[in-house]
Amino acid sequence: MAEISPDPKIPWLPFALDPQLAQPHLATIFPTLQRVTTAKLLRHKIGRRALIAYHLDTDAGTQIILGKIRAKGTDHQSYGYQRALWENGFHGDSEDGLSVPEPLGFIEPWRMWLQSWVPGQPTTKLLPIQPGLPEKIAALAHKIHTHSVATNKTHTIADELQILGNRLWDLAQQQPQWQGKMQHFIAQSARLGQALDQYSRPSTTIHRDFYPDQILVEGDRLWLVDLDLYCQGDPAVDLGNFIAHMTEQSLRTWGDPDGMASQEQTLKAAFLAKQTQINFELSKAIDIYTSLTLLRHIAISWRIPERRSNIPALIELCGDRLARQLQQV
Repeated sequence: MAEISPDPKIPWLPFALDPQLAQPHLATIFPTLQRVTTAKLLRHKIGRRALIAYHLDTDAGTQIILGKIRAKGTDHQSYGYQRALWENGFHGDSEDGLSVPEPLGFIEPWRMWLQSWVPGQPTTKLLPIQPGLPEKIAALAHKIHTHSVATNKTHTIADELQILGNRLWDLAQQQPQWQGKMQHFIAQSARLGQALDQYSRPSTTIHRDFYPDQILVEGDRLWLVDLDLYCQGDPAVDLGNFIAHMTEQSLRTWGDPDGMASQEQTLKAAFLAKQTQINFELSKAIDIYTSLTLLRHIAISWRIPERRSNIPALIELCGDRLARQLQQV
């Protein structure tokens, strides 16, 4: 069995990584299965979740599927959302080229649900060089917001500020030299949140973790993955989150937060153009959520050692953005 970090919340993980032990479980879902050739651990968040890629030999040829384990129990809800989206215009042959991977079934003893592996490159690598991609991403965001699947999960600006405040406060506790700055950012974020509450915006279904690594490009088709946070909320969350990731990537890669400014502007304009009516407040909301996500990237950068050197530049960028936005609200 594969050597992995011990996980008392997922003690069955070594068994799920054994092809011979996985075979009888997978055979109930794939009747033409001949052999499970490999099982590879792609991601593992100890105590919470794991992602496994299974390579299968079947009567129809080789196939790769992904198994998603959640420690606290099989995530039937996310499976259901993804299945409903697949059946509601997001299937693999959709004419618009906007799809989600096909959900395939469950292995209940391992608290796992299965989906097809999909090919493609993350948009992270392609955004700087591929014309037309921002417009296609805008179409994908609009589609996820308008092809709704009923959900009782919600995400509000209060939730957003709570998550952000917790992340910044945790960082301040670990790095006292930034404590005053983080407290100031938390207070400024609350003021932006108050302004956001005054804006008139639609409430739609949202991805809630919409950023470049979550979209794979396969020729003319975009695959949207990881819908675990799918919920009802402000569509500006998805656009702001995506644009902030682009800005942070530009700052980290080239030392210039405006390195993909043209692509960011094209993405936002294309998204707004798809709305049924001109909504200047939605545009402002996207800008606010962009700033809130950039603030969260300060804490993210601390968790990733190779990004820590970028934190002072991020702090400066966020300080400038927040000061400018607060003058306008």
